[in-house]
Amino acid sequence: MQYLALIYAAPNSGPAYGTPEFKTFMDGYFAFTALLKEKGAFVAGDGLKGTDTATSLRLRGGKVETMDGPFAETKEHLGGYYLMEVPDLDTALKYAAMIPSAAFGTIEVRPVMTY
Repeated sequence: MQYLALIYAAPNSGPAYGTPEFKTFMDGYFAFTALLKEKGAFVAGDGLKGTDTATSLRLRGGKVETMDGPFAETKEHLGGYYLMEVPDLDTALKYAAMIPSAAFGTIEVRPVMTY
């Protein structure tokens, strides 16, 4: 079954870009991705550009409305995701807890609906 792990964190809550701590943080991501691939659980995963690059849209009355920015104003922003193929929710949660941003943000795990 596929599970999507959505990675949320408040801006500037993690290590600052360019610092040794940031390198260690990113090395954790590279190691986690390698682990998922080794276990055959990796389907896809990437970081997202900042919320200042987002465009949201709605269809209202047959017209498309676009807005600059993310859908919701929140303290934590969606920063990336992992799509995993694992046998069950417990396994998905085990892997999600290994995502480096879990130490200062939130990881939302959801099963993917297959049509």
